Amino acid sequence: MLTILTTIAIGALALFILYLLMIMPRVSGKPDMTPFKKWLYAHRGLHDNATEAPENSLRAFSRAVEAGYGIELDVQMTKDRVPVVFHDFTLKRICRREGKISDYTYHELQNFRLCDSQERIPRFEDVLKLVDGRVPLIVELKIEKLNTAVCSAGDRLLAKYKGMYCIESFHPLAVFWYRRHRKGVVRGQLSDAFLKQREKFKNPFCFFLEYLLFNWLAKPDFIAYNHQYPKVLSRRFCRGLFGSTAAAWTIKSQEQLRAARKHFDIFIFDSFIPE
Repeated sequence: MLTILTTIAIGALALFILYLLMIMPRVSGKPDMTPFKKWLYAHRGLHDNATEAPENSLRAFSRAVEAGYGIELDVQMTKDRVPVVFHDFTLKRICRREGKISDYTYHELQNFRLCDSQERIPRFEDVLKLVDGRVPLIVELKIEKLNTAVCSAGDRLLAKYKGMYCIESFHPLAVFWYRRHRKGVVRGQLSDAFLKQREKFKNPFCFFLEYLLFNWLAKPDFIAYNHQYPKVLSRRFCRGLFGSTAAAWTIKSQEQLRAARKHFDIFIFDSFIPE
């Protein structure tokens, strides 16, 4: 009996060590995250979709810069391989059009308005020119399947950019691309508690993503997690055991911001103006 219990204990310990190795973020040679922690970040710009400053619009980004907030934004590719700033893969919610961003060329997309405004889908290049290094950027790279072309296309623009920025993505391959090609750029793994939200849990990939089991591949510098789920064990280990910076998305009230400060270091906000 003792031998069996010993074997089980050794096996359990080995699995736990393996688990820790899988979720371990970058721990050696990681960049200083302190400058990023000094800012609050306006989610998709300082936007209001009922006004002339809808999400991910040049006007929303201009408002964020004027107010002194960092900016979180989303980058994906058009049919003709132009990096543009837009969150959803489909156009339905924001442009009330059928199809995806990747179904249209950049010039074709300029026929569509963002919500009820006169704003159009901006090129990533134009957003960088607008911000011009005045506030830091959190750049989310959008990858729907396995094509990481947005990483190299976006990086060609960011390599010439003089301002402070970091990248993040839900897709571990995007974070891995930066680990392999641009080690000096701060990189973050986005995640959520998918298992607690059945509408988001669509395949086994979500299980591995929720528990950060791709960190061994991507070695992120920070973990950006849904602020509603601060107690997810892997997220807590990354911050508490490995000292990884924790970013919270998306804070929607002053009360939520106060609560998140106990568990996170960087804060992305939306729908209110922080005090």
